[in-house]
Amino acid sequence: MRPITDHDIRTSFINCSKGEAKRLGTPKDLADLPWDDLDFLGWRDPGAPERAYLVADHGGALTGVALRVTSGAARAFTSRSMCSLCLTTHTNGGVALMTARRTGEAGRQGNTVGQYVCADLACSLYTRGRKKAPGDGALMDESLTVEDKIARVRVNLEAFLDKVTA
Repeated sequence: MRPITDHDIRTSFINCSKGEAKRLGTPKDLADLPWDDLDFLGWRDPGAPERAYLVADHGGALTGVALRVTSGAARAFTSRSMCSLCLTTHTNGGVALMTARRTGEAGRQGNTVGQYVCADLACSLYTRGRKKAPGDGALMDESLTVEDKIARVRVNLEAFLDKVTA
């Protein structure tokens, strides 16, 4: 992903109002992010833990999506969940259901699209081995190369963004 600015982020959102985009909390460390290792920029709002945001290149344009994080019941420590973007497995709440309001008339009617995603939105870093999920020792071995895993994340992300904009 190419480096982006605070202004780029705020003007990219497609499923919230301009006022909401103006008020959202953006990451403070934009200059320090590992842009070459990111397929998308994702973050949780520290001031509103039930909110998360995702910004990615989609259809040739920078596209931002506001997400709601569903707070589910706490699961047992031995329980594992899998992110539907990067297929990383996590224990103890490392995956959360995140919903995005759809664009257009469907969104105005309250329709949303949900996806189980790494709770910290660090899918790109897990895929590249730059970050390890807790309990990583029990992960399944995959025969895919890192490049193939990156391509899989991008395909899954495109499919999610297509559902939001459809």
